[in-house]
Amino acid sequence: MSDDGIVMLAWSDYVGVTRCRAVPSSQLASRMESGLGWAIAGQALTPFADIAPNPWGPMTEVRQIPDPSTHTRVDIWPNSPALDFVLCDSRNADGSDWDCCTRTFLRKALDDLRAETGLELLSAFEHEFVVVGDLPAAPPFSLEALRNAAPLAHDIAVALEAAGLNPETIEPEYGLRQYEVTVSPALGIAGGDQAIMTREVIRECARQLGLRASFSPKPYHDGVGNGAHVHFSFVDEYGANATYDPTHPSGASAVARSFIAGVVRHMPAMCGLVAPSPVSYMRLGPHHWSCGYAAFGIQNREASIRICPSTSKDPATAARGFNLELRPPDPTASPYMVLGALVRAGLEGIRAGLELPPACDVDPSDLTDEQRAEMGILPLPSSLPEALDLMLADDVVMSWMSPVMAESYVAVKRMEQELTEGETDEQTAERYRNAY
Repeated sequence: MSDDGIVMLAWSDYVGVTRCRAVPSSQLASRMESGLGWAIAGQALTPFADIAPNPWGPMTEVRQIPDPSTHTRVDIWPNSPALDFVLCDSRNADGSDWDCCTRTFLRKALDDLRAETGLELLSAFEHEFVVVGDLPAAPPFSLEALRNAAPLAHDIAVALEAAGLNPETIEPEYGLRQYEVTVSPALGIAGGDQAIMTREVIRECARQLGLRASFSPKPYHDGVGNGAHVHFSFVDEYGANATYDPTHPSGASAVARSFIAGVVRHMPAMCGLVAPSPVSYMRLGPHHWSCGYAAFGIQNREASIRICPSTSKDPATAARGFNLELRPPDPTASPYMVLGALVRAGLEGIRAGLELPPACDVDPSDLTDEQRAEMGILPLPSSLPEALDLMLADDVVMSWMSPVMAESYVAVKRMEQELTEGETDEQTAERYRNAY
């Protein structure tokens, strides 16, 4: 149903919710320079109807400035208006970057990566979700499970194509009514943009069928969790995969090896940014295929960061397909915060010239304390308060944020924790299932 309708100016906040204000589509061009105002205190919103204590108060605004390269329009439903939105940067009134903007957090990290290494980040998220609604149950990973959701799977494929995204896989997952969607990787900030676009397209496709897609990391306390694993590599100025070195036993280049080491070193503290909700810690943990330790592995899904080598026998194809995967993130984190933290941690390893940690080829929880100590494997936090304490104790991780960003971010996360105090695990799971 094509019409002028409205276009939403959208942005991703501290809690990974896509907020928006809308204007008539005919006004979009006139909004490209000055955007729309938004009360700064809105950045202190939790995923619920609560706002955390913050340093801003009711007076000050930022401008939400659209980036035309992110304009997403999907018009495939005959009896429904198009899904039409554009992602924004949050800027101060004078046009300068706002230091609490999540998209700016990623952009500045990418700028430093480029300046210090000459490399660009190529990244893509795995989007796991459960369908809430009237959908028959079926065995995990089965053709029946996908056919039960055939209209949804069809619309997701068509809608992603219409949005200018390139769907790669749409598949049934291990959990009940759980599915996973991936799109092709994108360079630089577009990796974060595409993650937001993809999730909102999936949500709209479910909505149009009277269903709901929940991306909560633990939609049901007794069910399987949803991750937001990140696959990534580095691209040099010639377009080659700078992550790959076939002469090294790991297959990873020197820059990739130091990058991995930096991520492993800061992973426990990073969890406050990439697994940032109370319900995140119902998902993270040993034997969940989500990881419970800051460990490195090759093809080890219980490692927090792993190498994913290509299976191709063709050297050129193997070089292109070689990538790394970060496994702790979940969809309660803004994709911009996830990628920004990943780049920052890796850069610390590159600057320090860190060596690749020993590869763990078993579930780290199956090792003894002595074995983990010998390999430098530390446990990940088991709760949001522990994650925040570890983050606050890591001066390096805290330096990635401006003081006001750190203060306001932690306040939001502390309030999220307080809101769940006294709830059963089932109640908390329901709370986040409904929010995400």
